[in-house]
Amino acid sequence: MRYKNSSFFTHNQQDKIGVLITNLGTPDAPTPKALRRYLAEFLSDPRVVEVPRLLWFLILHGVILRIRPRRSAKAYATVFTDEGSPLLFHTERQCNAIRQQLADKGYQNLEVHYAMRYGNPGIDTVLDRMFQQGVRKLLVLPLYPQYSASTSASTFDAIAKDFTTRRWLPDFRFISHYHDFPPYINAAAEQIRQFWQQHGKPKKLLFSYHGIPKRYLTNGDPYHCECYKTSRLIAEQLDLTQDEYLTCFQSRFGREEWLQPYTDETLKALPAQGIDDVHVFCPGFSADCLETIEEIAEENKEYFIEAGGRNYHYISALNDTNHHIDALCTLLEQNLQHWQCPADPQREERARTVGSE
Repeated sequence: MRYKNSSFFTHNQQDKIGVLITNLGTPDAPTPKALRRYLAEFLSDPRVVEVPRLLWFLILHGVILRIRPRRSAKAYATVFTDEGSPLLFHTERQCNAIRQQLADKGYQNLEVHYAMRYGNPGIDTVLDRMFQQGVRKLLVLPLYPQYSASTSASTFDAIAKDFTTRRWLPDFRFISHYHDFPPYINAAAEQIRQFWQQHGKPKKLLFSYHGIPKRYLTNGDPYHCECYKTSRLIAEQLDLTQDEYLTCFQSRFGREEWLQPYTDETLKALPAQGIDDVHVFCPGFSADCLETIEEIAEENKEYFIEAGGRNYHYISALNDTNHHIDALCTLLEQNLQHWQCPADPQREERARTVGSE
């Protein structure tokens, strides 16, 4: 059969609204085998690596996947816990918290799930489950505040590819970015503010974002501009002057130039400039993961201290904090407008009551 059908479909079943939150993904285990499988999927995405396919296939399978999995497995082993991958369990907690808050607000007829762009649970598997549950309207929120073709657009690609295999497509909405969404900005500022209440305010606050090749910017990707706008808006909420914060970019890969300034080089240079007290926050990471825990909280701390730094702190990602969940639910509610949940008469009654006041 060419197109997928819903195995349990009946013409009188209750239609539902689905909310799918997605994140980048994670290997199933901190082992070379699991890393090889994960990296092969991730680095094969033409949105991630914009290099001619044949050339990149030879580089990826002839060099990178022979070397990097073992090295990456050692790094992942330092962040995996008894609960597994931090990115996975933080995303699951976020999903559960969003589901509960939306239910408390009266959205009883929602199916709220999460998926990973690479690895498990995969987008196609989760969409199968949601459509079997009767989802006929689908809202997707990739947890990337700043848009990039390598993240948000790649997620859209995966969903669109899945849709080409289905007989019945849902009504569809996609949140491509929320880099300047006020509740998100407020949540980030509150995360930093709460940390400062315990640890004091540093001489310099670094906003560190995941990097992308510079040529993506010159080719029109808005990511760089959205990162800087996010930093500026959070700094304004914290009443910081331009001298009190910096925006920089981490996690570069390969030899070509990426977005600058680089986080690691910045931290190595700051002590010589008289800045020996630094806090780092990563606004582009909705959940803590390898890049925040191992790279920022540990590796880059060593660079800073070895260069003469005195005080260094990493401020954790928003994860499933109340202010983050509140912001995400507000964003989802705005994008759920005019989609009704007919199985929830209490919410409809509340809406009529509010409208008559």
